[in-house]
Amino acid sequence: MRTPKIWNIAICVLIIVAAAMPAAAAGKRDLGREVLPPNDGWASEGAGTTGGAAAAPEQVYVVTNRQELIAALNNGVYPPPSTTPSNTPKIIYVKGTIDANVDDNNQPLICQDYYRDGYTLEAFLAAYDPAVWGRVPPSGPLEAARITSRNAQQARVRIRVGDNTTIVGLGKDATIRGAWLDLRGTSSVPRTNIIIRNITFEDTYDCFPAWSPTDGALGAWNAEYDAISLRYTDHVWIDHCTFRDRETADEKMPHYFGVLYQVHDGHLDITNASDLVTVSWNRFLDHDKVMLIGSSDSATGDRGKLRVTIHHNLFENVGQRVPRVRFGRVHVYNNYYKIINSPVYGYSWGVGKESAIYAENNYFKTDQKTGPDQFIAVYGGTAIHESGTRVNGTPGGGFTDLVAAYNATHDPDLLYDVGWTPTLHTEIHDTQRVIPLVESDAGPCQW
Repeated sequence: MRTPKIWNIAICVLIIVAAAMPAAAAGKRDLGREVLPPNDGWASEGAGTTGGAAAAPEQVYVVTNRQELIAALNNGVYPPPSTTPSNTPKIIYVKGTIDANVDDNNQPLICQDYYRDGYTLEAFLAAYDPAVWGRVPPSGPLEAARITSRNAQQARVRIRVGDNTTIVGLGKDATIRGAWLDLRGTSSVPRTNIIIRNITFEDTYDCFPAWSPTDGALGAWNAEYDAISLRYTDHVWIDHCTFRDRETADEKMPHYFGVLYQVHDGHLDITNASDLVTVSWNRFLDHDKVMLIGSSDSATGDRGKLRVTIHHNLFENVGQRVPRVRFGRVHVYNNYYKIINSPVYGYSWGVGKESAIYAENNYFKTDQKTGPDQFIAVYGGTAIHESGTRVNGTPGGGFTDLVAAYNATHDPDLLYDVGWTPTLHTEIHDTQRVIPLVESDAGPCQW
């Protein structure tokens, strides 16, 4: 059903639904105490998503560096007493820029600072050059040293987030750089109830990507870290953030063994039976693999899970996976796909095994080098619902049938019926309104 229009207001005019801090009491908004509005996507299912809105005063933090952020996630204690973060309700306000690649004195670390056991990139390249090593996976002491070095970086950049947590940026300039926010439960004890808003996630990079010589025609470098990843996690709201690469953008990276030295994985990956997630009003920029939903075709435990809503997001100069889906019921509406002179563009919607994507009223703007038959790619799936799509204004004010465009150039044909119809959503805007709404209101704002 369509929900009341009032719940579809953009971030800078959202209703304050809960307030306990002095700023809110004085009539000013407080994003830390706000909860996901009713019916706003899959994350509103059941009890909804409240994050740390109920936090006691002693569990409200303002953090300015890595150490303070990790302490805030662990009841104010650094180093944390265990690898399991606190589940006590908490609100964490991010102020300024937090860099994860730093030591405990907040001094910057570069890739060479993580080298262990004789690893150097130069030695690795010399040892495993396919012309020398052949096209078999690396093994031996130098590959082991790469893994040890990778683990040293991971110990700095991997930041675990507990239940009942809100992480929100103060103002529009709050940035977390180089970090991997790891939202991870277990199959028996899922992580739950997390809100992340109003933050720019920048340059999450892996200094030690794995060399996979049989991945593709020439091989590939495969990186480890996502800006945010969900595994066995439910009831998550990710809202009004920006995800981008700058200093480590692909075009700045070298090529080794004839392929890009890829130091990025996903911006936001939702896998391993994660469920009930709303991704709203974000900007995803200048990245290849953006959003993977479902980890593998053999992960049958994902059946009935991976329910995700993706609405009012900008996807600009991105290559693929916006999203790529296995198993999940994913509602994709009112998003803006901007594909202008993109050297990495492959596809937008990936129809994977048993996926059920319901896409409506999305807008694609291209340089006309990319045709509507390229927006969908199939990876073992059989159907996608798609309606209300506009492409470059669509002559006559009509819509472009992307499934028909795909079927005209591919076999076998995709079906239109995915077996479900979304009921949890805000107002679905006319597609003509998508560009001005998303350009104006997606991403962080001053509050």
